[in-house]
Amino acid sequence: MAATDFKDYYSILGVSKTASQEEIKQAFRKLARKYHPDVNPGNKQAEAKFKEINEAYEVLSDADKRKKYDQFGQYWKQAGQGFPSGGAGADMGGFDFSQYGSFDDFVNELLGRFGGASPRPGRQSYSYRSSTGRPSGFGDAGFQDAGAGQDTEAAITLTLAEAFTGVQKRFSLGNETIDVRIPAGAKSGTRLRVRGKGQFNPMTQQRGDLYLKVELQPHTFFQLEGDNLICEVPITPDEATLGASIDVPTPDGSVNVKLPAGVRSGQSLRLRGKGWPLTKGGRGDQFVKVAIAPPKDLTSQEREYYEKLRAIRTYNPRIHLNQIKL
Repeated sequence: MAATDFKDYYSILGVSKTASQEEIKQAFRKLARKYHPDVNPGNKQAEAKFKEINEAYEVLSDADKRKKYDQFGQYWKQAGQGFPSGGAGADMGGFDFSQYGSFDDFVNELLGRFGGASPRPGRQSYSYRSSTGRPSGFGDAGFQDAGAGQDTEAAITLTLAEAFTGVQKRFSLGNETIDVRIPAGAKSGTRLRVRGKGQFNPMTQQRGDLYLKVELQPHTFFQLEGDNLICEVPITPDEATLGASIDVPTPDGSVNVKLPAGVRSGQSLRLRGKGWPLTKGGRGDQFVKVAIAPPKDLTSQEREYYEKLRAIRTYNPRIHLNQIKL
């Protein structure tokens, strides 16, 4: 069977790969009643669908066939027929298997399910980390199982500074070293494509692509929200009351920010163009959230003046609470 002829029997029956035998049987009966030729006389599409449903049920209802199908995909039939040689034996799409010692050798290399195994002399293989936790040969990036396809995905962790300015990273991919340039402005979830650096596909004699999925380390001061940077800056009670000019860190260095008199704790001030790099040029904004921080240790003179201020203060921020009832 050619790779393009693969049929997903689970999708055909509309069940998950973890479905029980009873769930598979119920799904089959429901679909069989819907597409049975007696219910759809003269409907060629329904007839073809009915045959497809029967084919899927025949495999998934048999424990041994289902196990082989789960392991070998479209090659499950050949898995139990021995290994073809000299063009004879099982139909494998006309591919030359003389370079493989067994069918398992072929499938394991094609699907990359045993990436930690030693390759045969003269052949190249790559290690990666699958969803089951197999070893990775890609630096500190964790690969995910790409199934029968030759494209590969890996996670790459960057600091906020590296993602902001862009960075070049070097990776070891088996016995190959590659340099990857990550552009400025990458975010968590960004996928970067590296052409021709994926897994080798013996069916096509070509390599797929490598996809790097970016993950950002948390920063002690800045937080990234969309295209904007968020930070929190403490201010004193007198700065909040009277207003002040304070220095605030930005990715470009410290800038002076004017606090308006009467600013509230939790209020945010916008610094335009000081945020995250945009893919089409320009920058997002930086938002400075102020937090009033009362002093914990007072000198005797400071305490004296705070007590005098309390004695003459006329402002009561809780006056409206007198009208609240359950």
